[in-house]
Amino acid sequence: MSAPPTTNTIPSLCRWALGYAFRRWLALTSVLGTMLLKTGVELLKPWPMVFLVDYVLQHKAATPALQRLVDQLPGASTTSNLILWSVAATAFLFVLSWIVEVADAYANVTFGQRIVYDLAADLFAKLQRLSLRFHAGKSVGDNIRRVTSDCNCVSVIVKDAMLPMVTAVVTLVLMFIILWRNDPTLTLFSMAIVPLMGLAFFIYAKPMIERGSRQQEIEGRAFGIVEQTFAAIPIVQAYGLEPANERRLQTNLNESFAATMSLTNVQLQFKLLIGTATSVGTAGVLWIAGRHGLAGTMSVGTILLFLSYLGSLYTPLQSIMYTSSVVQSTAGSARRVLEVLQAQEEIADQPNALALPPIRGRVQFENVTVGYQPARPVLHNITLDVHPGETIALIGASGAGKSTLISLVPRFLDPGQGRVLIDGKDIRDVQLKTLRYQVAIVSQEPFLFPISIAANIAYGSPQATRAQIEAAAKVANADSFIQRLPKQYDTIIGERGATLSAGERQRLSIARALLKDAPILILDEPTSALDAETEAALLQALRQLTKNRTTFLISHRLSTARLADRIVVMNAGQIAEVGTEAELLARQGLYFTLYNSVKSDQ
Repeated sequence: MSAPPTTNTIPSLCRWALGYAFRRWLALTSVLGTMLLKTGVELLKPWPMVFLVDYVLQHKAATPALQRLVDQLPGASTTSNLILWSVAATAFLFVLSWIVEVADAYANVTFGQRIVYDLAADLFAKLQRLSLRFHAGKSVGDNIRRVTSDCNCVSVIVKDAMLPMVTAVVTLVLMFIILWRNDPTLTLFSMAIVPLMGLAFFIYAKPMIERGSRQQEIEGRAFGIVEQTFAAIPIVQAYGLEPANERRLQTNLNESFAATMSLTNVQLQFKLLIGTATSVGTAGVLWIAGRHGLAGTMSVGTILLFLSYLGSLYTPLQSIMYTSSVVQSTAGSARRVLEVLQAQEEIADQPNALALPPIRGRVQFENVTVGYQPARPVLHNITLDVHPGETIALIGASGAGKSTLISLVPRFLDPGQGRVLIDGKDIRDVQLKTLRYQVAIVSQEPFLFPISIAANIAYGSPQATRAQIEAAAKVANADSFIQRLPKQYDTIIGERGATLSAGERQRLSIARALLKDAPILILDEPTSALDAETEAALLQALRQLTKNRTTFLISHRLSTARLADRIVVMNAGQIAEVGTEAELLARQGLYFTLYNSVKSDQ
């Protein structure tokens, strides 16, 4: 990964983007080679015409070097043959120009896409490593846009700004040398428009940056609206919110259109000033060249050479002027990418972290305080000792901190105060990969992928054999419904398991956890979305799953919580009670109240 810059200034953005360019040095060399070759062909294009007008038609005396070249051409003794050679040279240069143009386009696309994909891969990898605290403040749609769209910024900076500037400088130097040798005065006059271009850029640079950033921000909100709508499509349809969401999106698109037009307006004004300066310069050069031609101090061929080079001269000048504006126009996307790349990885291995050996499964929370925002802790001074192989049920009202507490075990979060120990080792001192390898999770909403049943079960254990996969499915009571599917274990399921029932999806999730065979198990509301009959069918699978494993079970259902050896009752981010069901009922505390309320509802 190219190290992200410490600041987001234009020079720092360019240096950062160059890191990705140098990573693909072979493709970069190809792009530079074709661009410079294209410049050389463009410089040669006017010369057959100059030769035809000055040396063939007007019989101007050739320089010794040119005369030696002409003498080597077959049939150079007649004027008609020299005309043919001029035409042939012109045709050859145009064909060569087309070939180089195609090669340059291919090289640019190849190089540009490679560095974009390199950045997207780095960004995706970084997003996966960032903590839940970071993701809690970002929408899925916004992160998708960063990976799939904003990463184009590196191609724009390198391919559309920096490389054209390099070739523009080379072109300018070569053209200046050629024109200076023909007419120094006219050459200096042709460069007089440079201050006008600089003034135009000074006036419009800041407005282009501000309006470009606003456009990026508004477009990002559109992605968020679309992502939120599709993620909650059952609720949207159930409550008839389609028209409201359409109005939200339309309002955002109108704002995006207005921001785009505002940016375009500034860009057109900038281009108009640049174009005006170019036109004034061209007119002035034409007037002076005409005067020189009438005075006999400049040949017609030289005038044609100046006029031909003039367009090519102002194009690289504009490229240099546009370079900064191009970088600034994509700076908004670059900053969105860098916001992620520069984000601190809260959950990462310490330099001296050791591998966590196979564990027995004792988990200790010592005076743990944690929150998604430092000023707003969710858990307050939690102390709990869970013995190896013990099943702990966590119950309490929504927002009591149950999910936050168990998210500390696989280090999805780190406590702000206190520590979490596994077999006596602070989990911040062990390698993250070896810690999570020994933790399995069954969540309330099973995460299934649009791949085969077998691949879903083996998602956390890719080395598993088919026999092991089928054995885990049988223990999870999933084999019976799998056998009824069209291709059994090779059946491709729908997105997020949409082609299966809630109970079937949960059984596959349990089978996945069984196959991983981790000593620590987290069950986060595994039966809350199921009816009583389906829940009863799953309880046997859960009993098999929790056997000989340290298990944390979050549940609002007392029928599921009874699987536990001890019940932890949480309230407002603290542990209110701990004990067996009989002990908690005898205390007549929060669990007693919850038990009676559930019983009265039945």
